[in-house]
Amino acid sequence: MTFQYPLGLLGLIGIPILIIVYIIRSKYTEQTVASTYLWTLSEKFLKRRNPLSKLTGLIALILQLLAVTAISLTIAHPIFTVPDSAREYCFILDGSGSMNMDSDGTSRFERGKDEIRKIITESTDGSEYSLVYVGSTTSSVFTKTADKELAIALLDALSAEHSGVNYSDAIATAQRLFNENNSLATYLVTDTEYETLNGITLINVSTDVENYSISDLTYVDEGDTVTVYGKLRSYKSGVTLNLRAYTDGEAEVIATQKEYVEAGGESSFYINIPVREFDSIKVEIVESDAYALDNTSMIYNLESENSYKTLLVSDYPFFFKSVLTTMTSADVEVVSPSEYKGGGYGLYIFDSFSPQTLPTDGAVWFINPVSSVDGAGFSVKSEGNLIEGGDRIVMTSSTSTLARQLTENLDGSDIYISRYVKCGQYNNYTNLFTYNGNPIIFSGSTDAGNREVVFAFDIHDSNFALTADFGFLVSNLLQYSFPPILEKTDYKSGEVLKVNVLAGCETIQVDTPLGNVEFLSTASAVAELTLTEAGVYTITLTSQDSVQTLNIFSEAVAEESEPMPSSEKIGLQGEAGTEGMDGYYDNIMIFFICLAVLFLADWMVYCYEKYQLR
Repeated sequence: MTFQYPLGLLGLIGIPILIIVYIIRSKYTEQTVASTYLWTLSEKFLKRRNPLSKLTGLIALILQLLAVTAISLTIAHPIFTVPDSAREYCFILDGSGSMNMDSDGTSRFERGKDEIRKIITESTDGSEYSLVYVGSTTSSVFTKTADKELAIALLDALSAEHSGVNYSDAIATAQRLFNENNSLATYLVTDTEYETLNGITLINVSTDVENYSISDLTYVDEGDTVTVYGKLRSYKSGVTLNLRAYTDGEAEVIATQKEYVEAGGESSFYINIPVREFDSIKVEIVESDAYALDNTSMIYNLESENSYKTLLVSDYPFFFKSVLTTMTSADVEVVSPSEYKGGGYGLYIFDSFSPQTLPTDGAVWFINPVSSVDGAGFSVKSEGNLIEGGDRIVMTSSTSTLARQLTENLDGSDIYISRYVKCGQYNNYTNLFTYNGNPIIFSGSTDAGNREVVFAFDIHDSNFALTADFGFLVSNLLQYSFPPILEKTDYKSGEVLKVNVLAGCETIQVDTPLGNVEFLSTASAVAELTLTEAGVYTITLTSQDSVQTLNIFSEAVAEESEPMPSSEKIGLQGEAGTEGMDGYYDNIMIFFICLAVLFLADWMVYCYEKYQLR
């Protein structure tokens, strides 16, 4: 036996002090007094009723000595060694999506934590505990800690994710601990049955539950309606499932559908949604089951998510406005040069107008620039150079990737202009069309890093707007100036989200379905994030003067909707030992109980003496 606080034993000094006090304390002396026959008779009765009168003082002393001893031992906190009673434990906890399945109000993940908590609580003090959590990534929550309270607190803070798992890193961690102590007790807490588990004890927390799922939504725009296609599955029973559809986050049901699904089978379905335009469509299964994560699916209109606001500054906007609204998803606003104020647009098109200050929050196109602008990356050397009778401009023959991308689908042989602006370039530009070596249509970037396109002529002084090349070139230039931020909006949990970082983007914030917040790096052209949750992710891109919000939907992993028994061999290499570690017992509650009993007994003796002395 050892003591955690040995100085507490100094309290035993109270024992001799109590004995001395008992010896020197004042005692009653007998005195003879006048009495009567009744007084003498009453003394006889009192002696009969108080046979322990001579012992009460000694009993009180003994109780007080025992109380002092118990107090001293309690303060000293004795620890009793229990040989070979403790173990080293390693827990591998499955944090996959299926562990969210609910039964009787408790998820499989919570039942798994309860099992681990029970083993830790009931184990002998002095045991050591390690916990490896397996979600989208594997992490060691704690390693070889003997602190039960800390281990349970860290365990309680965990929650299941929504993706699949891979146990290879977790088994490697357990193997390392096993190599250090071959008597390691390893537990795998999961809802999947494994046939072979060498050196590992399986704690299966699965239950027999109903589960349905909806997945793989796609849509076809048919003019007055949008037809949504998808798949339904019932994993246990044959059932008729009721579907409800909503648009654009509205609470009102816009369409319903019934579909029968056989037990363990899959059924394709479609719903006609009576809308012409939409930003998002959500389809959900009405019937409740054990796994809510796969009962809802959403699709987003990719064009709507990647749409942007365009400001066209022109007195004669017909040609550019027509091609922008016809061929792209751009939201075009038109103002005259005198009305221009700027701010809050993804693309600025200045037609025969040069602003005093160049906007920095979006891409910029100059059509027939009239003067140089600070920070534009090019300068206007002369205005109104006349080509008598008009002449053909020449498309570049460059084989660079960017030149080929911007001239894709262009013929470029029949574009004539009658007037152009001579420009000088001091940034790195790609010339798409030239006339006598002078750049006529070129692309590059402003000093602020925003993409820029220059048409060094007036569209109205050419036949360009009447050619097929005009539409193709504008479409190519839009893709260059404002590339789509998202390549798609439908993902599965566990996939990697890719966000194209636009010029001038300062922050990219991602709000997850569970309310977590991630900030992506804007240092590279593409920002990435592994999706570990199922539901709607909101991506907010912030630049100096604008904020753009996009959404994607991450589906629950299909394999997590019904974990199947696995024939995968999971185990530890090496022969298991049986040696335990020395445990200890340090529960001082028994001393508190003894103290309470001693104080109560001493009080009873005290009250008894007082009663007899009345």
